[in-house]
Amino acid sequence: MELEWGLRDVCRQSDGNEGAIMGKIVAAIGTVHAPQLFVRPPSEDLAQLDADIAAMRLMGKDLDEVKPDVAIVIGNDHMETFFLSSVPTFAVMSGERARAEFARKTYDLPIHQGLAEDLLDTLVNSNFDMAYSQDAVLGHAFAAVYEWIIEDRKIPVVPIFENAYLPPLPTARRCAELGKAIAKVIAKRPERVAIIASGGMSHFPGTWKYPQPDFEFDYWAIAQMEKGNNEALLNLTSEQLDVVGNTEMLSWMIMFGAIGNLPGELITYQPTWHHGHAVMRFLPDKRTGKLSAEGAKAPKEYKFKGSEGYEFYKHPSPTAYKLNKILYDLRFKPSLRVRLINDIPSVAAEYGMPVEEAKVLETLQDEDIEKFRNGTVHPLVKAGAHPLGMWMSVIVFHAELRRLRAQAQSAKAGTEKPSVTH
Repeated sequence: MELEWGLRDVCRQSDGNEGAIMGKIVAAIGTVHAPQLFVRPPSEDLAQLDADIAAMRLMGKDLDEVKPDVAIVIGNDHMETFFLSSVPTFAVMSGERARAEFARKTYDLPIHQGLAEDLLDTLVNSNFDMAYSQDAVLGHAFAAVYEWIIEDRKIPVVPIFENAYLPPLPTARRCAELGKAIAKVIAKRPERVAIIASGGMSHFPGTWKYPQPDFEFDYWAIAQMEKGNNEALLNLTSEQLDVVGNTEMLSWMIMFGAIGNLPGELITYQPTWHHGHAVMRFLPDKRTGKLSAEGAKAPKEYKFKGSEGYEFYKHPSPTAYKLNKILYDLRFKPSLRVRLINDIPSVAAEYGMPVEEAKVLETLQDEDIEKFRNGTVHPLVKAGAHPLGMWMSVIVFHAELRRLRAQAQSAKAGTEKPSVTH
């Protein structure tokens, strides 16, 4: 198979001298990055979130063992970095620092300049039309890796973005080709490299299918990865990945291209009410020979159910740009969130949005989580909002509402005088 190329070749010089070890992929990890890990809303089972975090921290301990010189972190955004002003298919972060922000936390890691520049130059010359940014601020797909896998380890990074939510998307096969090209760059350099793919598994944030993750697909995919049959996943189309809520796994496809058909070990799989959270280790190989319970109950063959084309995540109509822009901006501007609580008409005027159309923004204040469990299309999505962009805005907005309530209660408690009894 094509993907049998990989680790062996990465560990040799291009002149065929098998004894001279050059660049080497020493860790390969696939991980969840759910925003609920940060904001821990009351709708979640905290034990599941804690299991995710424990698994990610275990992967960090693997980094202590294999001692990478650099970590390539591959992930998508959630319409927070590139939005609709520019949507690259692939992009390398090539500045001096790798910055990420989410849930009032900020991250600022050094970028491995030598590898970043080499990747950018070589990949473009290998017919990959890579974009790059020296100042992009990334979101929780990268922040989760920095928070719970890299933590305070002094490991420089090279963040690589792949488009997972605004079609047209790259194919799984094209992602694997990119991974193979990345491995060739690594092979010609001296560094020990960790590859961390951030994303997945099945979830449909912001859509009517949000409370119905495709766990059956996840189990099938886990079984294939545990067998080292990554080729089965690379045969899927991006539209099929959309149908099962797994377009974020395109980052894993890039990793598969770099490491070949190496079998993985499932560290944890947490089936929440809306999302299949998975952490898998492919390198270093610590498998015990025992397959996971999830892989054991997987169907031998997965049969897709859904229409052709992108069913859940499409790029928004230009007619809804103003609505999507407001939802985008509120995620980063606390003052705008407060104005949307108190004065929607002034926000509508600022963004040139008719007041009648802007009334749909009132639904941001509805904190009834059952509205997202009942299998109906959210009013903001009906109005043209991108489902994922809407959902991320709702998460941030509801966190702001909780924060303001707590602040008000604290202020009230501070002004109340204790009663005196005689």
